[in-house]
Amino acid sequence: MPFFKSMPETAGPGNVFSAYREVYRHWAEMGQALINGPSPLSPAEREVIQACAVARGVDDGLVAKLVDNIATAPIADKWKPLLQFIRKLTLTPTRVEQSDADAVFAAGWSEKALHDAIAVTARMTFMTRIIHGHGFTPMTPERAKASAENRAKVGYVDLYPGLGGKS
Repeated sequence: MPFFKSMPETAGPGNVFSAYREVYRHWAEMGQALINGPSPLSPAEREVIQACAVARGVDDGLVAKLVDNIATAPIADKWKPLLQFIRKLTLTPTRVEQSDADAVFAAGWSEKALHDAIAVTARMTFMTRIIHGHGFTPMTPERAKASAENRAKVGYVDLYPGLGGKS
């Protein structure tokens, strides 16, 4: 049950975005540009970083394998330093060092790719705080998949009533 009595029992970030359009319109536009805009990382790869990958064609179970152990996950070696950087940034952000970035660059990633991965991680940290701060019930895997499929279809701005052109 959300902490905010004005929100329905099934509320999520979209309710916050719609209720506070003046704050979150820009955030939705940023999400659209960040996930679907130009990048060395494909939208599916950026969704992997978000751990909402099923709707973009990422194999079921890959995210769980990555969470369990990046080193043994069935991904290209090039990805491992990038995902290890993201993991460290998420769990121990004050311990990220030049050597972590250097490993990403040595694997062949550009500064733009690392920036985009960092930005996606920052976005998900923000969204986690929105979810937990408002007391929203975590999504079931089925609802998360449906939500990811909807984002892939309509983008980020049109997800939220009153923010996009299709409210």
